[in-house]
Amino acid sequence: MKLYDTQLAPNPRRVRIFLAEKGIDIPKVQIDLGKMEQKSESYSAVNPRKRTPALELDDGSVISESVAICRYIEALHPEPNLFGRTAKEIGEIEMWSRRLEMHLLATIASAFRHLHPAMVQMEVPQVKEWGEVNKGRIVDELAFLDRQLKGREFICCDRYTNADLTGLVAIDFLRPTRVTVPDELVDLKRWHAAMAARPGSVP
Repeated sequence: MKLYDTQLAPNPRRVRIFLAEKGIDIPKVQIDLGKMEQKSESYSAVNPRKRTPALELDDGSVISESVAICRYIEALHPEPNLFGRTAKEIGEIEMWSRRLEMHLLATIASAFRHLHPAMVQMEVPQVKEWGEVNKGRIVDELAFLDRQLKGREFICCDRYTNADLTGLVAIDFLRPTRVTVPDELVDLKRWHAAMAARPGSVP
């Protein structure tokens, strides 16, 4: 197997952290989005969506989308478990993972893609008004997560899961949007510091 990766992008990072938590090392091929390598003929043949990450299997088939890759890895290497063992765990982890991906990470990504000058060539058209709308929603989403974390070490299931991983990557992706976590969100700050200190979480 080999993983088509982009060092600074959030979704490939999700896969790298997942692999690190599993103790798995897969050869990586770096795709430079700044040089538009994702649109090259050679990479388009790997992933017609022209996005990273993508996991090429030994038989030449390809799995793209970060969660799909992580689920494939979990099926091969069930422990440590990150997607849930019981029906309740699976439901809770999926609920929080989707909330964090669809409402927090996607909101941050929309603000970044539609406001940051570096994204002009990639986000066509770049709609600044939509970027500002999403930027204005970010703190509300952070506050929602802070309330869940009150008195909790992890987002759900009393252990580290894919929900924590997704939340960490989302919070770290705030940097290019120039939005900071408000000081009053103390539980979120506490949780983030603990998640960022995990060995596999290094960007």
